[in-house]
Amino acid sequence: MSTDSAPAAQEPDRAAAGGPPPSLAALFVAFARMSLAGFGGVLVFARRAIVEQHRWMTADEFNETFALCHFLPGPNIVNLSMVFGARLRGIAGGIAAFAGLLLPPTLIMTVLAIVYARFGDVEVLRRILAGISCAAVGLLIAVVFRMMTPLLKRMDAVALILMLGVFLAIGVLRLPLQAVLLVAIPVSVGATFFLRRKVAA
Repeated sequence: MSTDSAPAAQEPDRAAAGGPPPSLAALFVAFARMSLAGFGGVLVFARRAIVEQHRWMTADEFNETFALCHFLPGPNIVNLSMVFGARLRGIAGGIAAFAGLLLPPTLIMTVLAIVYARFGDVEVLRRILAGISCAAVGLLIAVVFRMMTPLLKRMDAVALILMLGVFLAIGVLRLPLQAVLLVAIPVSVGATFFLRRKVAA
């Protein structure tokens, strides 16, 4: 019996699947399921589906792709659907993932908006929404720790220092996001390039 089956189950490898890229219909259905399950945010369910369930990406690939999408204008998860779909199936794949992500919740939210406009002042509904917001924060914290796992496993000191620096600059010092990114992105790219050249030498 192979001894490396347990680690593979804990951190799925895209290469282990060995299958062809998903069809356009599979991309649409996968992202539709993510959006319909994504109460409090789709990122948690997107990572679970892409990395753990379908194994379309490794954990590192997901982090790198999400980092790129995070720095682009617009909602992060929407950017991720376009970039991810296009990466696997070209422009058509990006459109399929994008449509799957937005179409079902748009229809549902249109109906809910009509209901909320009529019953939004009901106290019971306000309490329910307050409880949902707490669950959303918990989901976000959970996915942050999951995305940190590859960095912690590699003990990448430079990446951890940069991550902590950005957190302190934005979360504690409340510096403008654009100013922090203008500094953090060149420093991150330069440090990675320098370290890889050093290792190659």
